[in-house]
Amino acid sequence: MGLRELFVTAPKPLADTAIDASLAPVNSIDSLGSPFFGGDQTATRAIAMGVPTIARARGIICSTTAALPLETKVKETNETVYSPRVIRQPDPRITGAEFWSWIAEDLLFRPAAYCQVMARYADTGRIQAMQRIAPERVGVFTNSIGTEIESYTVDGIPFPFEDLVVFGNGQEGLLNRAGRTIRAAHALERAALDFAVNPIPQIVLSSNGVQLPKDRVASLINAFKNKASKAVTFLNADIKMDTIGYDPKNLQLNEARQYLSLELCRAIGMPAWFASADPSSTTYSNAVNQRRDLIDFSIRPVLTIIEERLSLTDFTPASQYVRYDLDDFLRGNAYERAQVYEILNRIGAMSIEEIRKEEDLIG
Repeated sequence: MGLRELFVTAPKPLADTAIDASLAPVNSIDSLGSPFFGGDQTATRAIAMGVPTIARARGIICSTTAALPLETKVKETNETVYSPRVIRQPDPRITGAEFWSWIAEDLLFRPAAYCQVMARYADTGRIQAMQRIAPERVGVFTNSIGTEIESYTVDGIPFPFEDLVVFGNGQEGLLNRAGRTIRAAHALERAALDFAVNPIPQIVLSSNGVQLPKDRVASLINAFKNKASKAVTFLNADIKMDTIGYDPKNLQLNEARQYLSLELCRAIGMPAWFASADPSSTTYSNAVNQRRDLIDFSIRPVLTIIEERLSLTDFTPASQYVRYDLDDFLRGNAYERAQVYEILNRIGAMSIEEIRKEEDLIG
């Protein structure tokens, strides 16, 4: 018995719960990710997270996604029913928030997110538990014309379709789509660090015509090696000191970093003021409108992918579907809600009991 068999039960799947991971057409060979891109067009996660704009965007998008509750509803009535544990806490070893935060990051950075089935229900064959597989561990292989995925590998080993859950993305991922922009932003961060560590430009010492002995040259070079030092150095008349290179102002380092922050916000799909990348365009907006912009422009694609995948029949019965509950996240303050409730009650759309239930005032 192998290690995998200790965690994965293998009941005979029912006809309506067999979602084969291989049934995946390829809309664009580029959408499969970095193996099909060349040179510097891609970036790594480590490089991306070294850029403050991306780190902030990742934190906002993934933490917000992880905090939103998932609900299971009946298609005919929209009634909310009990969600199985795999919806709320897919991996029993960690919290649901941690799991969905990493899945959201995979969908932000990569062409797809992947999970391994850990257990299935013996009676229905539906997925009972799963664990995340880092996308960089997964290999994707297509047919000869690149129109359909034929097989997957994990760590270079062929992986069975029935044990793989794929959250297919609608695009090739930020690391592939904006790899060059990410690398440029990372290079500017390194340049800023270099100027912070060595604020004095590169120094060239030259003789005014006198041939200096080697020991004299070596002592002069050693005296100027620590360019950040405040020590005083004396030069004779036969030594001339010049500086070469550009300072941050001449390089327009701040302007270049600001420009790339805006470009990265465009690539991510996040309003620039969320990442503090465009303070000049900030206008007054209440919290509800800010959160609505965040959902509509940045997080909705990630939410939709997760919702649609969990609504397939290997997770949920055909009569049900899974949706994120955005009501609490998008609700206004107490005064605004009271105004809405007053109108709804006056026109007969909500009763007092329904309003009290909505506000969690019923014990």
